[in-house]
Amino acid sequence: MKTTASILTKFTLGILIAGSIAACNQNKTADKPASAAAAPSGDKETIVYVNSDSLLNKYDYFKDMSKRLEDKGKASQSDLQAKGQAFQREVAEYQKNAATLPADQRQTTEQRLQRKQQELQGYSQNANAEFQNAQASENTKLYDKIADFTKGYAKEKGYKLVLTYSKANPTVLYGDASLDVTADVVKRLNEAYAKDKK
Repeated sequence: MKTTASILTKFTLGILIAGSIAACNQNKTADKPASAAAAPSGDKETIVYVNSDSLLNKYDYFKDMSKRLEDKGKASQSDLQAKGQAFQREVAEYQKNAATLPADQRQTTEQRLQRKQQELQGYSQNANAEFQNAQASENTKLYDKIADFTKGYAKEKGYKLVLTYSKANPTVLYGDASLDVTADVVKRLNEAYAKDKK
């Protein structure tokens, strides 16, 4: 399920970046030069970043979400494996007895086994599609939680722009450690999630 976490991470990063760009575009003013918009007011920074690698590794909601998806994937895989093994046993039984069966019974059995194989393939495709839908739904919820929190957090702290940083998708090549608000964001997200769970 490492690929699931990797896909979730990339998806979340992309969404956070898009959200940051949209927030930036909403705050543009036509008569202010770009350097003035990014300049800090007094000692307060107006642009900060969140390390999304750390955020996802430490955010309890993401951990729970990943566990739910992993459990769902394992259950689906186990169910599919059991159905596949049952089908293989049926095929082996047929092959063992095929020589002793009359031609019409062999043909009927082969047709039935072929239908079962097609049903099994359809079941596998449906299970995969269902898992992808569940994953997309969970990613949407994750994005909404982080984006809604970040919007309120930025407003509360007076930040004009909150960027995301990730080694996997380095859109920010350097950020001074004083601009990193990840620890505070994770702490407060986890506090909010703990309240939601109760």
